[in-house]
Amino acid sequence: MIVAVTYRYTDDVALRDEVRAEHRTYLRGLADAGSLLLSGPFGASAPAGALLLFRAEDQARVQEWVDADPFTVRGVVATATLAEWDPVLGSLTAAL
Repeated sequence: MIVAVTYRYTDDVALRDEVRAEHRTYLRGLADAGSLLLSGPFGASAPAGALLLFRAEDQARVQEWVDADPFTVRGVVATATLAEWDPVLGSLTAAL
């Protein structure tokens, strides 16, 4: 199963900057394990947040990863929305 996660950040940019390295190290571990497929922030003209794509057996496991993310633990993430995603077209589908 592929799960798309949308983060919306709080307005506390200083906190976000402070926790970013720890957050990225955490996500890098999930990527190295094959669980995190893609992750990155939205562009400057979009609301502050990010999109993450996970591979997992179920959404509950992804929720555990989101809950343990330093951005969540430290209060950078205001909301996290999870949705099962079924990619059918595009150049990345072969890799999924």
